[in-house]
Amino acid sequence: MLCQKQLFALDPTVHYLNGAAYSPALHTGLEKAKLALELKGITPFEIRSSDHFLVADRIRTQFCQLLNAASDPERVALIPAVSYGLAVVAANLHRLPDIAQKTHILLIGEEFPNNVYAFERCCAALNLAIKTVARPAETTQIWNDLIIENIQPGTAMVVMPQVHWIYGTHFDLEKIGQQCRAVGALLVLDVTQSLGMLPFSQEKIQADAVICAGYKWLLGPYGTGLAWFGAFFDEGIPLEESWMNRAESDIFSGLTRYLRDYRPKAQRYNSGEFSQFAQLPMLEDALRQILEWTPEAMQAYCKERTTAPVQKLTELGCTIEAEHKRAAHLFAIGLPAGTHNQSLAQKLAEHRVFVSVRGAGIRVSTNVYNTADDWGKLIEILETSSIQK
Repeated sequence: MLCQKQLFALDPTVHYLNGAAYSPALHTGLEKAKLALELKGITPFEIRSSDHFLVADRIRTQFCQLLNAASDPERVALIPAVSYGLAVVAANLHRLPDIAQKTHILLIGEEFPNNVYAFERCCAALNLAIKTVARPAETTQIWNDLIIENIQPGTAMVVMPQVHWIYGTHFDLEKIGQQCRAVGALLVLDVTQSLGMLPFSQEKIQADAVICAGYKWLLGPYGTGLAWFGAFFDEGIPLEESWMNRAESDIFSGLTRYLRDYRPKAQRYNSGEFSQFAQLPMLEDALRQILEWTPEAMQAYCKERTTAPVQKLTELGCTIEAEHKRAAHLFAIGLPAGTHNQSLAQKLAEHRVFVSVRGAGIRVSTNVYNTADDWGKLIEILETSSIQK
């Protein structure tokens, strides 16, 4: 796969190694968003009832393709953020058949705050504890083993990512899913930092819910997200009672019939006004492009681009988790002793190199728009840096 930087509306003067925070947009996506804004802003009289649903329906199908899930787009809800999808999960956890016998929800250490805050209230209501599996010194396989060991009959639910949002550590979701099913625990995945860049197989993992923000590796706009909900949620409780989530809501002439039935499966969990005329065409275009490139090819590109720079960074005294233990598109750089990470990030930004400060080091995240020059500039600044505590 060749570099695709020309397809992105990214300032050509920057070295952007921070796609895990926010993705740049595709030129084609911006054009589609502009046309959609004009539809609503200039010619609202041209909006048809079907415009509320058709783009969303295509996006659901694309999301199923990315997940390698059975072609069942009705299982996909359109949401504004991962926190919304997690709130759906929290609101329905009490429906787990043997919830009274469960004692805890299992999380991984140093998890993104969303995945912690989302369940504090329902844990209090259901008399559950939050149990955390900390990151061990020797990661990946040992961490995976510890997670599996801690999925026990008292586990109500496991909430985790495909890769760690700071370190890029890759988790064995297939084995974790098997253990969850063995003890009757739900498996809820936040794949925001991996979907679109790493292959995923819902058919193998069999998670109960898979939730993803749209503005990072899916290359979509802020305020968009997608959630796949399995059979456990089919008759569940939605967060809101949107008219669009009810049966036959696409028949505008009959809206005052007030049908109580929901649209099938996960359609009750769509957020209100999910049509988002400007944002959804942009997300649809981004998903189309990712499916054309394929996550496999994009991950291979990142691996090829980062192998030599990682070797050089190691020679400079930085620590990076071994390649086979982490993703190629996102990983942490542990800095040499005495280096102040916040000051270093500021210096990098002054030279138009953008990364994230995470934990005790910096997080770099790369995509198919990055060139060898982007990595070369990062290394150049690190080589010449004398920032001390």
